[in-house]
Amino acid sequence: MDYKDINTYDYNLDETLIAQTPIKDRDHSKLLVVNKNTGKYKDDIFYNIINYLKKGDVLVLNNTKVLPSRIIGYKTDTNAKIEVLLLKELESDVWQCLVRPQKRVKVGTQIKFEDDFSCEVMEVLNDGITNIKLIYEGILVEHLNSVGAMPLPPYIHEKLKDNDRYNTVYAKKTGSAAAPTAGLHFTNELLNEIHKKGIEILYVTLNVGLGTFRPVVENDITKHDMHSELYEISESVADRLNLAKKEGRRIICVGTTSLRTLEANITKYNEFKSTCEETGIFIYPPYKFKSADALITNFHLPKSTLVMLVSAFSSIDIIKNAYEHAQKEKYKFFSFGDAMFLTSEEE
Repeated sequence: MDYKDINTYDYNLDETLIAQTPIKDRDHSKLLVVNKNTGKYKDDIFYNIINYLKKGDVLVLNNTKVLPSRIIGYKTDTNAKIEVLLLKELESDVWQCLVRPQKRVKVGTQIKFEDDFSCEVMEVLNDGITNIKLIYEGILVEHLNSVGAMPLPPYIHEKLKDNDRYNTVYAKKTGSAAAPTAGLHFTNELLNEIHKKGIEILYVTLNVGLGTFRPVVENDITKHDMHSELYEISESVADRLNLAKKEGRRIICVGTTSLRTLEANITKYNEFKSTCEETGIFIYPPYKFKSADALITNFHLPKSTLVMLVSAFSSIDIIKNAYEHAQKEKYKFFSFGDAMFLTSEEE
């Protein structure tokens, strides 16, 4: 098997299984529990995740928050319609964006979103990437709540009725262009039950950015350019993670973003260290993880960097077999879909 070949990470998906809307009750999603070493699996319901966690485990969640950052504006000179998707704040009110159609804008173009909210194009780059300066009165988040829409992925065609459903219940730090979707399955009640069982819950932040929207186009995946994303680990969280490592307790990441955060951090510093910095870590097989023992994740797109990451965490054959079983059992896929728990424990 050629781990560098993009086609190694391809699979056929019945598109009717792509979840278009969130499930009514967050924790009622299906859960596929998979032994990442043997490939043995078991079907369950997400609220039973607590049965697979034990006292002393550490659960790591990404508390980033998605802004309603897809905004429609009109050029002030021609009134042409322009769509702007805010990706990352580069400096105060200067944002990296995806702009469509990019050919309609140039440096100096002014785009108006509402009376006291507009932008000026500062730099036009490749692949739709454009840097803009936001111009507004008052508070940016209030303007976005007024005119913005949630930046749902292109495979979701249904309108989202409640913006809160594209954020986790513990979302706190605004700055993401996409949700850390494995966390969407948790409710406050479930987190309270997990805490009562003696499981430590820790929060890190990784602001999901452009990489989420960029498919891998290189046949040789090692040539893929991963864009960097900002992550943050506090001193207390780093200390708790280091203690868990020292004591041999399991570290369980909720989502690939949490896993990338921990792995980028421990790879750079050889331990967990408090920091706020960028990472462009790209994980694919073969890879030996240093940070985490288990992973809660969703089902990911064919040929995506996320399929590559979970294949490295387990194996490509085990992941493909699990995905095949999930399709037979009518699991839902992608952002609003069902969950998988990759663990090395015999259940």
